[in-house]
Amino acid sequence: MTYTFLQQYWWFVVSLLGALLVFLLFVQGANSVARTLGQTDEGMRLVYNSTGRKWEFTFTTLVTFGGAFFASFPLFYSTSFGGAYWLWMLILFTFVLQAVSYEFQNKIGNFLGPATFQWFLTLNGLLGPLLLGGAVATFFEGSNFLVVKDNMIDTGAFTPIISRWANASHGLDALLNPWVLVLGMAVMFLARVLGILYVANNVADDDIRRRAPRLVLANAVPFLVLFVAYLVHLLLKDGYAYTDAGTITVEPMKYLHNMLDIPVVSVFFVGGIIWVLLGIFDAVVKKRFDRAIWYVGSGTVVTVLCLLLFAGWGHTAYYPSTADLQSSLTIVNSCSSEFTLRTMFWVSLLVPFVLAYIVYAWRAIDRKKLDRQEIRTDHAY
Repeated sequence: MTYTFLQQYWWFVVSLLGALLVFLLFVQGANSVARTLGQTDEGMRLVYNSTGRKWEFTFTTLVTFGGAFFASFPLFYSTSFGGAYWLWMLILFTFVLQAVSYEFQNKIGNFLGPATFQWFLTLNGLLGPLLLGGAVATFFEGSNFLVVKDNMIDTGAFTPIISRWANASHGLDALLNPWVLVLGMAVMFLARVLGILYVANNVADDDIRRRAPRLVLANAVPFLVLFVAYLVHLLLKDGYAYTDAGTITVEPMKYLHNMLDIPVVSVFFVGGIIWVLLGIFDAVVKKRFDRAIWYVGSGTVVTVLCLLLFAGWGHTAYYPSTADLQSSLTIVNSCSSEFTLRTMFWVSLLVPFVLAYIVYAWRAIDRKKLDRQEIRTDHAY
């Protein structure tokens, strides 16, 4: 295991966690359409109780994604999470609202009323995917930061901080880039499609399943338009490459070159997109929700994984700096030491056992489909 292999390996692991997180945003997506999908108070409670069984998976994956970045690429963690903290704090705040809302919306003594907490769930359902999708877009569009590693050895420096944001917006300026918003909105509509499909499969309710195909189509169309628009933009835009000496250079159509230079990933990328389309077709035309959610879900994981691999592999700067080109982050200049990556590699071999337990717990939770009788119990959200 060379140092280069370990860098590539840990970028793959981080990318896989990011892809799984996008799939698990079906919780947020379903909550954002709960009123339309459920319509009645009891129907909405069916949606919230369906997603309420899974929201911990999403939150835990978000934390694990951040933890993996911290351990394997600490300079990105300190630059993005430390510099763009208003963006990340806004994301975390909406997720905290979600956790509180599940527990308190129907509690005795809730003086705010259920509608207030249901509005919080809708807010998280819209802003969570939008902002996370926007954060992913910065891997391609860049962010406004500076990295000065000499601060670590500068005895005259007041504090040995090597990365800082170049303006006072601390990450919110990314939302002024229209292409960041395009990808963010694409993720938001994708989360809504996933959420509708998950609830239709998880809930034994004819009314919800009857409304689901129309809602899937209404959200799939804007998702596909936004995603295709961003994909075309990505293939034609300039990217940022780095030489063996570590110098960052601008390369026209860099991401198109990555797709051509890494054909195995490109094949999986196209396959993931086809899988998503098949799942949408299954839901809208054939109304087979037992298969559609897994087609779209697995296709989402593969597609997002490949996109993130294109962002970091192929001698590509995965976090370009719009303030100073040479401050851009790569998997080489931002990673942990070889000893750290090697030690974590052996620990990561335990991950399949953790995933097996998650699959077992997931299947145990979903062994019986949710119905209206169950939400009338004391344990319902």
